[in-house]
Amino acid sequence: MTPLLDLQRRMASAVMQPLAQSDQMRRRNPQRRSNAKEAAEFIKPNSRLTSFERLEIYNRQYWFRILDSFAEDFPGLRAVVGRKRFDRIARAYLTECPSQSFTLRNLGQFLPQWLADHNDLAGDRYSLAADMLKLEWAHIEAFDAADLPRLTPEALMTLGEDPQLLLQPHISLHELHYAVDDLLLAVRKHDEEQEETGAARAFPIRRWLKNSPEPIYLAVHRADYSVCYRRLERESYLLLTTLRERKPLSEALETAFAQSPLSEEDQAMHIQEWFAAWMALGWFAVPFRSHGENE
Repeated sequence: MTPLLDLQRRMASAVMQPLAQSDQMRRRNPQRRSNAKEAAEFIKPNSRLTSFERLEIYNRQYWFRILDSFAEDFPGLRAVVGRKRFDRIARAYLTECPSQSFTLRNLGQFLPQWLADHNDLAGDRYSLAADMLKLEWAHIEAFDAADLPRLTPEALMTLGEDPQLLLQPHISLHELHYAVDDLLLAVRKHDEEQEETGAARAFPIRRWLKNSPEPIYLAVHRADYSVCYRRLERESYLLLTTLRERKPLSEALETAFAQSPLSEEDQAMHIQEWFAAWMALGWFAVPFRSHGENE
């Protein structure tokens, strides 16, 4: 290891270590070594600050930045559990799952599973919090996921009688128990109004705590450079999830309507309407083999 690389790694390790409860730099690092002694080995003091104080500035600014980014990514979770619980969740999660990426976009990639393993931190609102996390992480992924060449009606006709259709990578499908799509939109609107007025009133979450009597089926997708939410009927959700598994269209249709009360006539009408809407939205991509990627 070169001296420069060693210095860079020591600096990164020091800057990224969690803050103390007081939001100050800890006196000892995770290896129980004095941070003051560590800082003195690679940071010079100046006329106003010690080596430790200079290092502490970077440590605090790093953590304040990732905590702010985390809060920006998950305003819905913050509204569900409240600010105090959210702060505890953020600090505990980022301590156990520190950033491993060059981009802050990936900060929350392990959060849904992590919160499932630490559901006590969400209290009696964990079920709502879990649904909200599904939506918020899907939103993040849809924002910059790939958009493959769209399947045109003409190209669809060339795929045979029982094609395997490819959904766009930015589409995700979710079965939810709470109306978190409407809730997240309300939270974002509330936060925008609070920012404009300079107020600091907590989001009124109480009316959203009751779960839906029936499952809510939701597609999260991107359209015209914006992330959108689209509710689905149960049958269309099953159809799309089966197509997502790259099953033939005939198998997807059989799965979708296996327990459906719809008549054959109504089924045909719904299929026509769904596919017309999905094709217009560009939800299907040209299969890889059709544009040479698997050749």
